[in-house]
Amino acid sequence: MLDWGIVVAGLGVGLVVGMTGMGGGALMMPILVLIFRSEPLAAVSSDVVASLAMRPVGAWLHVRRGTANLELSKWLILGSVPSAFLGVLALRFVGSGAALGERVKLSVGVALLLVALGLVVRPRVTRRPQSGDGLLPVKVRPIPTLLIGVLGGAIVGMTSIGSGSLMMILLLILYPRLRLSELVGTDLLQAVPLIASASAGHLLFGHVDFGLTASILVGGLPGIYLGAQVSTRAPESVLQAALVVVLFATGLKMLGVATAVLGAFMVVGTIAAVAWILGLQQAERRRRESAAEPPTAS
Repeated sequence: MLDWGIVVAGLGVGLVVGMTGMGGGALMMPILVLIFRSEPLAAVSSDVVASLAMRPVGAWLHVRRGTANLELSKWLILGSVPSAFLGVLALRFVGSGAALGERVKLSVGVALLLVALGLVVRPRVTRRPQSGDGLLPVKVRPIPTLLIGVLGGAIVGMTSIGSGSLMMILLLILYPRLRLSELVGTDLLQAVPLIASASAGHLLFGHVDFGLTASILVGGLPGIYLGAQVSTRAPESVLQAALVVVLFATGLKMLGVATAVLGAFMVVGTIAAVAWILGLQQAERRRRESAAEPPTAS
């Protein structure tokens, strides 16, 4: 039976995934646990299986538009597919019952804080081409890319987080000259076999709730399709700032921080996010004005 609250949540999360390639497990899993009171193990397993149907929608659109780097995806897949399945096995053997559920919540909380931190750090260490820049050829670095796949796959298998969050941040650092649209397309493409591997593990050894999975899909499939359609036009700075606040807050909640503390954080975080957006926009204006200035005569 469908849960229409989860359907609406799936729609929103699907939009974020389609537009940015990140935020799927990082948002959906905490929503299921904190708002809809799902068991952590069932939330992880059901979210991973739902992603198996959602990711190909966005990936297909990006492949069709030529905004997916096939060589880069290949090396990510070689690392992530086996490690995702092994991550599910590791989750199965680290404990059982309530103890295992708490370990999953702890792992997710730490992963969320790392993702949020990466979103804050990324603009300081990378400068991506803007929409008017030429699409530069990218020299793929096989070993670092393979290791990103291994790390991301293991985390996806254990927490349902990492495919479009931690891996996206690492790719942005390793390949700063890739445009956002190409990064999104590459990430969505490599996530298809990754999620398939993790889903197989969860179907065999996990705790999939098929009603929960169906509810996520009913909202998530149209959401990711629409998000992928507008991915090149999304106001990235606004979305990044919102994700940082939400991810930090949900990560702290998963780690057991008191609600009153979280409320204060949300207020301060929202103010800081607005200031961050304004700062990014001002820096971008200065960059464009500098680029538009004619060279001075010698």
